[in-house]
Amino acid sequence: MLYTNLKHIETAAEHQKLINENENVMICCGRMGPMCIPVYGIMEDLEGEYKHVKFADMEFDSPESHVIRNVPEVRSFMGIPFTMYYKNGKLVKATSSIQSMTQVRNILDSEFAAAK
Repeated sequence: MLYTNLKHIETAAEHQKLINENENVMICCGRMGPMCIPVYGIMEDLEGEYKHVKFADMEFDSPESHVIRNVPEVRSFMGIPFTMYYKNGKLVKATSSIQSMTQVRNILDSEFAAAK
């Protein structure tokens, strides 16, 4: 169990439903470890600001997270969390390891630019 205030995705079916039903989705797949916790915190901080993006987490060690762990885009990743960005059901960006607020904002702004 991930102890965050984010929406928790527990199954591959929930993952598919979330990315199919929302235009912009950011999912952080990790553990409650030192590289992951800061990313969850950043997501929690940005959730109110980026209302056009759905934020969620998924437990890395769950068998169900194969939908993230096994995609070709993460094959070379060496550290967790795996952070996935989906637009209209398609993976548009994937990062691994700790990220700063600036790095996350830059991805959100470039991949999920809000309509003005």
